[in-house]
Amino acid sequence: MPRVVLMLALSALFVAIGFGVMVPVLPLFAQSFGVSNLLIGLVVSAFAAMRLVTSPFCRRISARIGHRRTIGIGMWIVGVSSALCGLAGSYPELLLWRAVGGIGSAMFTISATALLLASVPAGLRGRASGLYQGSFLIGGMAGPAVGGLLAGISMTAPFFFYAGTLVVAGTIAYTQLHDAAPTGAPGTEEVTRPLREVLADIRFRAACLLGFGQGWQSFGVRSALVPILIVTGLGVDATWTGISFAIAAVAQALALQPAGRATDLIGRRPVMIAGGLTAATATLALPLAPNLAWLIAVLCLYGVGAAALGTAPTAALGDAARGAGSQPIAIHSMATDIGSIAGPLVAGVLADSLGMTAAFGAGALILLSGAVLSWFIPRRSAAPAAASEYSRSDD
Repeated sequence: MPRVVLMLALSALFVAIGFGVMVPVLPLFAQSFGVSNLLIGLVVSAFAAMRLVTSPFCRRISARIGHRRTIGIGMWIVGVSSALCGLAGSYPELLLWRAVGGIGSAMFTISATALLLASVPAGLRGRASGLYQGSFLIGGMAGPAVGGLLAGISMTAPFFFYAGTLVVAGTIAYTQLHDAAPTGAPGTEEVTRPLREVLADIRFRAACLLGFGQGWQSFGVRSALVPILIVTGLGVDATWTGISFAIAAVAQALALQPAGRATDLIGRRPVMIAGGLTAATATLALPLAPNLAWLIAVLCLYGVGAAALGTAPTAALGDAARGAGSQPIAIHSMATDIGSIAGPLVAGVLADSLGMTAAFGAGALILLSGAVLSWFIPRRSAAPAAASEYSRSDD
């Protein structure tokens, strides 16, 4: 694995640890200003909303200063904004600095993905994506445990810890990364590809639809409604929410590398189909779980599907966007952000009006649609120049 991938994974680990430390206390800190639940939710969503607004401009930023600087500066922006959140003396200050953090997050997320895909050949994209995603996942599992200890010291201590991890991650990125040229085999990668061709590529469309579904279900609905299922639906203690998610995260982490290897060896298409079907099935089963043990098992099944959807679509995105720069990656990121913003809102309305089954069914339908669209990815490319790569990446 190229050194740049290892450095990106190390940076991602520090980012995820800090994020996991800070996020659980963010709503409580906002609540300390005496605001409504709506305004508390606004603080949480402001970060994703600003990421969405910033994403279209990230291509120009990285084209001007390079991926390395964009990643480092983006991480530093999030770090400084986190420290300023901890120093906020009012709700408007907290909301402002939290939104500013979304700008930096969009910068480093999109540029890091673009650099990752540009630094490995097509035959390593699945495993590279798995390693990168795994670092985020491991950091996300470790973060809340550290956050609990820091919250016992001070409500604002996690914000400063997060700032410190982002400074470390940004420094690693700024000093250890470099803007590498694509490393695919000669003749298998196009030098440039117009954006209109990327947008018409079914691999890109399938990756975006599955990204939207992942944002909707993994980052939105699952986090918002599964705790309600556990506490209200099954009548167990709220501490089991964290335990259930932790067990599912372990299952997902264990599945990441096999999913990445399968993506590279048997192709993007079958892994995307299997991941979409698995995640959709688990999503439908969640509100039907009769007890906690079944629910945890279903969450683990979803984690396996999410592992496939965290590797194969990213690799397919790299295959489709070859030579087109970071703009297709920004569009894919925007699709995921839109899903994570809209998912909890729509699912909440459906849960109130039609019940939990309908709320989870909407997310399952999106994931199933992504699997169906992935089915139509061609097995072979008709273009002789691209046949070697296409057969390897899409068989």
